[in-house]
Amino acid sequence: MEQKNTWLSYTAAQKRELEKICREYMDFLSEGKTERECADIAVNEAEKAGYRNLHDISKSKKKIKAGDKVYAVCMGKTLALFNIGSDDIEEGMSILGAHIDSPRLDIKQNPLYEESELSYLDTHYYGGIKKYQWVAVPLAIHGVIVMTDGTTFEVSIGEDEDDPVFCVTDLLIHLASEQMDKKGAKVVEGENLDVLIGSIPLKGCEKDAVKANILKLLKDKYDMEERDFQSAELEVVPAGRAREMGFDRSMILSYGQDDRICAFTSLRAFLDVKSVKRTAVCLLVDKEEIGSVGATGMQSRFFENTVAEIMNAMGADPVMGVRRALANSRMLSSDVSAAFDPLYASQFDKKNAAYFGKGIVFNKYTGSRGKSGSNDANAEYFALVRKIMEDNKVAYQTAELGKVDAGGGGTIAYIMSLYGMDVVDCGMAVMSMHAPWEVSSKSDVYEGYKAYKAFIK
Repeated sequence: MEQKNTWLSYTAAQKRELEKICREYMDFLSEGKTERECADIAVNEAEKAGYRNLHDISKSKKKIKAGDKVYAVCMGKTLALFNIGSDDIEEGMSILGAHIDSPRLDIKQNPLYEESELSYLDTHYYGGIKKYQWVAVPLAIHGVIVMTDGTTFEVSIGEDEDDPVFCVTDLLIHLASEQMDKKGAKVVEGENLDVLIGSIPLKGCEKDAVKANILKLLKDKYDMEERDFQSAELEVVPAGRAREMGFDRSMILSYGQDDRICAFTSLRAFLDVKSVKRTAVCLLVDKEEIGSVGATGMQSRFFENTVAEIMNAMGADPVMGVRRALANSRMLSSDVSAAFDPLYASQFDKKNAAYFGKGIVFNKYTGSRGKSGSNDANAEYFALVRKIMEDNKVAYQTAELGKVDAGGGGTIAYIMSLYGMDVVDCGMAVMSMHAPWEVSSKSDVYEGYKAYKAFIK
């Protein structure tokens, strides 16, 4: 059962390919810090690879046939790509699924205020975070502002060298005796995660002059009034690009690797496979971090409706045919695993932990306590997945998310399994998961890419 470190097995050519893929991955992380940005990048790459918008095909009443490549987008945040195979789609699809949302701070609908001649934006954190990790670090603001006339402004402030950045302030250690006695969950309160954005008062303004100056700047740049925050989606994320980490440059340090490490490798592998016998799907979804809810989450009917649209355009039964296609499908539901961290070894079962440099991680089940909320993949399907990995010389490992009763978590596998399809959780190991900056291994990125490509082929 002993697994060798994958770095020891690579040829010079494989190392070059690994580095190329990881450079592209770091660009993806740096340019796609929100689900909207990730979806836009994925659509651009898909169109370059010859994929066409399903909405345009349906509108023109054109037929879809084997060899066609189509995609559908839901509200700019969720994306499904289909590479139509030569086999009957009712015999099932091979599906890669990952999520493109990440923990962050969301700016509230009525956020702007002034206190003691300082101006702030009020936030509500999104997903599971350790709140104390988000103070005293440089932050950027990404998102959209939509006016009542339909005009949309895209926002990205804090990423260019000439941009200003923002931060949530922390209490100085000299006055923090009470704060340091609090439990970790209470060291920084959720309502105190407000972003400091300005301190210059507007000349001639007697009340809330700093806030007035911020509103003037927003009006000049975006023609925006304070009320327009109500129809804005603005996300506060760590500022700065993904970086190589370590003297040996073997790792990647970046925001948002949960779960864009799986999203990127799934998309890259998917687009690199030109033709398939069995229809292949790449599904990149939103809202996983808050339970896969809402119109853009996996619990919505978007994917099911898209499959029905495709089958209708193929002249197939869009009712029972859809049910058969979904039930006969196989899926790799991808999300990150907790990498073993020697500094916190007491929280892991070392025999069933994920390690850097050992390849893609398969989780037969996730959940918490007694596997609560888990998809527990059946042995027959996992044997098939193992065979695919081994036949294609993909390094893989199996793991659980920490010790029994230490905590837990889950992803979208249990939702897709409701169709009766075969699903197993997998993904790459990440350290400092859900922190503003997460760590991954370059070699695991490469093995993940190889794994997804093998599964689709």
